[in-house]
Amino acid sequence: MMGSLVLFFFACSLLFFLCFANAVTTVIDSLPTLSFEEGYTQLFGDGNLMLLRDGKRVHLSLDERTGAGFASQDLYLHGFFSASIKLPSDYTAGVVVAFYMSNGDVFEKTHDELDFEFLGNIRGREWRVQTNVYGDGSTAVGREERCDLWFDPTEDFHRYSILWNHDRIIFYVDETPIREIVRTEAAGGVFPAKPMSLYATIWDGSNWATSGGRYKVNYKYAPYVAEFSELILHGCTVDPIDHSSPCERPENARYDTLTMSSDQRARMTSFRRNHMQYFYCYDRDRYPTPPPECSIDENSKERQSYGLDGVRLGDRRRRHRRNQGERSRVVDADAFL
Repeated sequence: MMGSLVLFFFACSLLFFLCFANAVTTVIDSLPTLSFEEGYTQLFGDGNLMLLRDGKRVHLSLDERTGAGFASQDLYLHGFFSASIKLPSDYTAGVVVAFYMSNGDVFEKTHDELDFEFLGNIRGREWRVQTNVYGDGSTAVGREERCDLWFDPTEDFHRYSILWNHDRIIFYVDETPIREIVRTEAAGGVFPAKPMSLYATIWDGSNWATSGGRYKVNYKYAPYVAEFSELILHGCTVDPIDHSSPCERPENARYDTLTMSSDQRARMTSFRRNHMQYFYCYDRDRYPTPPPECSIDENSKERQSYGLDGVRLGDRRRRHRRNQGERSRVVDADAFL
């Protein structure tokens, strides 16, 4: 039995190495998925967390009583973490669905975090995706980026993934990288460097999630159900007591060699050019002096396409709203996020 398990994990590691030899391309199709019982535990929500298909699919729902959430059973230091998610449809203003990594329960004052946050909207307007990163308790400075998507995330499942290694963090939507954070000397301790757990939650973010809190959750449309499947936890597990980890072993150094192919980098550039809505580095209202990791050419074409509030100028959402006329005008910049 033990020999079979060793062979299984060796085979998984070999598949992982082969898939990532040059870049992350078809990795999601090659890594094993876990059932809920194999890798996760319920955080909150009682009956608002439902398991289907032998635990391979998880439904999290939000109603007037509560939201719901789950977390990985283990802590991880580096790895690849992914889920296919289908978001609630119809009126979803104020609803927040989150897929993220954090260690706030272990390191309360110096916690690290990597976020996918999906922000609901009023009927007829699409969900927005927000990514964020905190390192060593750097919560005083938000490093949010917001974007729209090239598909309707309520119609079908789409994959959302985080690659985290010693030198870089990459957020993916399906096979497309949408954001890369590289460890630099200038950024200092803001790069997450401590073991984290993986979380998934749905909750009421009425006070901020949609147009800065202008539109609230309307429980007439509840329950709001977010569906999760194809759950992947592939990383270096860490002992929760003494935080020891096998990640120092040579065979685990593969995480630190991963980067993007030239094709993927081109796809990321195209995505950010066409779908980015807000970039914290350009938000002078919030940060008169940009955070240290921001390298900005004020005369560049990209910089000129954003306002002083960090919101992209000429956003297609604005054009659509202008075409609708005065009846739908919202003048504050946050309404376009």
